[in-house]
Amino acid sequence: MNVQQVQLRNFASEGNELQAYSDRASFRQRAAAVAEAAAAEVEAVDREARFPRKAIDAAREQRLLGVQIPIKFGGDGASISDVTDMCYALGRACASAGMIFAMHQTKVACLVRHGAGSGWHERLMCRVAAEQLLLASSTTEGQNGGNIRFSSAAVEREGAEISLVRDATVISYGAEADGIVTIARRSDEAAGSDQVLLAITRDDYTLEPTLAWETLGMRGTCSAGFKLNFKGTAEQIFPVAYDKIHAQTMTPVAHLCWSSVWAGIAAAAVDRAQLFVRKAARASGGNMPPAASHFTSARMTLTKLRAIIAANLESYAAREHDAQALSSIDFQSSINLLKVEASELAVTAVLHAMRACGLSGYRNDTDVSIGRHLRDVLSAPIMINNDRILASMGTAALMSAVPASLRD
Repeated sequence: MNVQQVQLRNFASEGNELQAYSDRASFRQRAAAVAEAAAAEVEAVDREARFPRKAIDAAREQRLLGVQIPIKFGGDGASISDVTDMCYALGRACASAGMIFAMHQTKVACLVRHGAGSGWHERLMCRVAAEQLLLASSTTEGQNGGNIRFSSAAVEREGAEISLVRDATVISYGAEADGIVTIARRSDEAAGSDQVLLAITRDDYTLEPTLAWETLGMRGTCSAGFKLNFKGTAEQIFPVAYDKIHAQTMTPVAHLCWSSVWAGIAAAAVDRAQLFVRKAARASGGNMPPAASHFTSARMTLTKLRAIIAANLESYAAREHDAQALSSIDFQSSINLLKVEASELAVTAVLHAMRACGLSGYRNDTDVSIGRHLRDVLSAPIMINNDRILASMGTAALMSAVPASLRD
């Protein structure tokens, strides 16, 4: 390689790094604008259990709903690291807005990875980017007890036309979404685990409300139950079997994005605990309040939580384009344990933050109130129940070798 070629290569490398830095800066600024809008209505969203419309409208204005869509289809081609940073920022401002954004981005990730080469799904990618469509998820049915790897409802076929009737006990923000990504049995004759993934848009389906959403926290996600009636075409079925989508994209992206939202909630609570301790120390001539040690514990727990997410992001990025590695027992065990550990650590961090603030944190009418954060984060261990995940991992854990060194 001659000197000129080396210079050109270095210039191109520097240009790519500068472009990546510019994109990250832009993403941070755009996410900050959405977070500001989310924070402005968070108390009303929680109190009234209403959809965080200002936050989602701001996400549309900032063109973040299509941020993962490849550039050739009109998006920004954002990475999973970019998206999780956005989830963290929104989680700090409004847990419900952050979780809606995380769930939407998980569906978009499935569309990007597994819809490539399918004309219908590529056209949907263009629509998501151009129209900033909000995609909801329908994975839970009345008969499956939260086991998303088993479907009761089946796709009915009549020539090129298909239909689906689904009793969905939960479709988060379903009434507000522009489309839904849902799973179903491949056919009436198929086993419950023989599933397909479908992308459907508002003009293809109707929703009949069946269950209301009156909960302790995450009230703004509006995760009501619906009877879903869909009629469309067979090309709306993803060309890849759901078991592969579940392992390669749905599970890892969901767990990374959800964990980032929970970390954001914890960070917001730690912020308030820090404010309380600083005020108390100033008021007492520099003496720390009795519960200051809980602030230290909250901060340490948040640090551990963020480190676990960062490690799993790195692990996913290293395997992102290797289907076999993504489906390996070790990776699947790790990414499922991320959800368990992150959800438990987030709860612990928020509890420590509340204890640091004492009664001021327990009250709902102070500037260091942590009640909303605690109620929201308590949803984390039961959102795909941690006990279910741990029970399902028993056999896999026995088959996986114990690491021989710190870096294995």
